[in-house]
Amino acid sequence: MTAAAPNPRHGRAGPSFADASPAQVRAALIPEEAAEFDVAWREVMATATETLDLTEVFATLESWRRVARLTAAAGAQAHRAMYHRAASALTGRPVPADEPLPELKARLGL
Repeated sequence: MTAAAPNPRHGRAGPSFADASPAQVRAALIPEEAAEFDVAWREVMATATETLDLTEVFATLESWRRVARLTAAAGAQAHRAMYHRAASALTGRPVPADEPLPELKARLGL
């Protein structure tokens, strides 16, 4: 994680990220999700360049702002644990503690 500060606006659960830039959002993400963000961001920016339509860019940024807010409020370990709990609840079985995040997200259909 970089030293870039998240959006300074704070609510009860920490930074709101309501106006956070893409760089501020990315800085708040866990490494695995920062990589996902990079792929998604490049895709929507490339599409916007061709279509001259920023709708998907704004939607993607807003979606990742929510993830950044959750990550910043809970912390990286708790954020990862949330995926484990969700996958366990969805499957009805414990999920190995060392299961990689991409596999957890696949279990969750994300």
